[in-house]
Amino acid sequence: MPAPAPTLPSDALAAIVKGQHPDPFAVLGPHETADGSALIVRLFRPQVREAHLVAGGSQWPMARLHAEGLFEAVVPDVARDGFDYRYRLTWRDGRVSEIDDTYRYGPVLTDLDAYLFAEGTHYRLFDRLGARPLTHGLGRGVHFAVWAPNARRVSVVGDFDGWDGRVHPMRALVPSGVWEIFIPDLAAGERYKFEVVTADGIPVLKADPFGRFFETPPRTASIVWQGSDRAWGDDVWMASRPGGNSLRRAPMSVYEVHLGSWQRGADGHLLGYRDLADRLVPYVKDMGFTHVELMPIMEHPFTGSWGYQVIGFFAPTSRFGAPEDFQYFVDACHRADIGVILDWVPGHFPKDLHGLARFDGTALYEHADPRQGEHQDWGTLIFNYGRHEVRSFLLSNAMFWLDEFHVDGLRVDAVASMLYLDYSRGGGQWIPNRYGGRENLHAIEFFRELTTLVAREHPGVLMIAEESTAWPGVTRPAHLGGLGFTYKWNMGWMHDMLDYCAQDPIHRKWHHDRITFSLLYAFSEHFILPFSHDEVVHGKRSMLDKMPGDVWQKHATLRALYGWIAAMGSGSQSPVCRRARAPPRRCRAIRVRLDRLPRSPEQRDLVPPLRRCRR
Repeated sequence: MPAPAPTLPSDALAAIVKGQHPDPFAVLGPHETADGSALIVRLFRPQVREAHLVAGGSQWPMARLHAEGLFEAVVPDVARDGFDYRYRLTWRDGRVSEIDDTYRYGPVLTDLDAYLFAEGTHYRLFDRLGARPLTHGLGRGVHFAVWAPNARRVSVVGDFDGWDGRVHPMRALVPSGVWEIFIPDLAAGERYKFEVVTADGIPVLKADPFGRFFETPPRTASIVWQGSDRAWGDDVWMASRPGGNSLRRAPMSVYEVHLGSWQRGADGHLLGYRDLADRLVPYVKDMGFTHVELMPIMEHPFTGSWGYQVIGFFAPTSRFGAPEDFQYFVDACHRADIGVILDWVPGHFPKDLHGLARFDGTALYEHADPRQGEHQDWGTLIFNYGRHEVRSFLLSNAMFWLDEFHVDGLRVDAVASMLYLDYSRGGGQWIPNRYGGRENLHAIEFFRELTTLVAREHPGVLMIAEESTAWPGVTRPAHLGGLGFTYKWNMGWMHDMLDYCAQDPIHRKWHHDRITFSLLYAFSEHFILPFSHDEVVHGKRSMLDKMPGDVWQKHATLRALYGWIAAMGSGSQSPVCRRARAPPRRCRAIRVRLDRLPRSPEQRDLVPPLRRCRR
């Protein structure tokens, strides 16, 4: 005779129906009775009229415990382990379907994942968090995981559950703050978000911070991506990369491009990644460039930001196609011997409700204090580089683009805004570091960890800093007290040269110092000489229109300027002593005087003095 079904406490029943139960896995799914004589299985599915438990050739009707769709069945003489079953559901509209039970599957993430994440040393979180199709136990489906330590509840919602956050509440992994769930029968292509119930009890729909594919803006849902088994054709390129530009042994000429405005199709539509592989790659090759630098292609909601306000840090924007299409573009570049540099934006993120801002109702990725956590000029939020989980997020993001897309370099945007606590702030609007200085010590350590990690895991990849001040040691190795970048943009040279060329020729003899001044510091760093997009926007005029005179004179001056930058070189070969076969009797390295010496105690410790070579 079947064992009587245990009564579900009324408060637990109400909590499940309202989506407020702290541990839905303790109620839903299979549970053995106290005496082990039967298995009790519970299901919550709104809009279901009838439910049956199906196993082998048998089925058991499920009793309705609540009108909202909470069902229960008791199966006698069955142990939980090894009992393979499904639900046969009759929906209110008459449809009949069979589904697997999400709540019979155990955790996927391990204690080691949680430990490394909390320590800030999990460098491939994209393989553990987010949405990943996989086989787990007896089922094939999608594993979802997200970090939201202060949330009351987190659920996966999508077309597969009617966007009802009560259907798939996730398991909380304490104390890591990560929530996870495995949903069987799901596959790539499903739209989803996370419904996060904040500590205040307010439900908010959030895009996946680790989402690899998104709907085309202005739609904001994440899309499950299967991943790519692409057969790359760039083996020769990848094999030769470690001995190339990272060692500053080869010339570089970089073409910066914004994919959305570089060129349009015949009917005015945006070119996709594959179209750009057919058009942009031959153009860059024919013009003699060695690299192409893409303004941010990570997913962003506002097209007018040019990609600098990122929501999907792990997703190439769907404006130009799917992630595998971007892989095709990179592969085409490499087959043509062209390197690919991505503009990377770890300095800030937008306040859009579906993004990272106050992700679980608290300042999670950003600082809580606006004096540390908000860019007043840009209206964006600043990452908290001192939080271990945030460092894991950003370091994993850098590794993601190098691992999954074979990218050859990251140009790190707005480095100065990360290094200085008082960046674009007046008195009383910023918080000093523990020494009383204005240097962001956490950002310094983040950069050192980033550049060291990239050099170790992907030798040959370029790390380029857009650093607009005289911060010392940007390209000095991290183990010698520097930040460890391969190159630094020489913003001072760019502004001086553009100012010089804008002068009427008759007046230029009074401004030759604009040309010669950069040589005073040219060998203090490994520089790249840039003419960037920032100099031709917001009414600054095109490069041609910056030149004085008539049309002929404008073109002639611009040709001379481009000839100058090509012939001058960047000064990136800093003065070093190299032993020759017959070394000179006396060998001296040039001692460089920095424009601005460190003033705070911690900066003096970070940057060792340059010394005379004694070999």
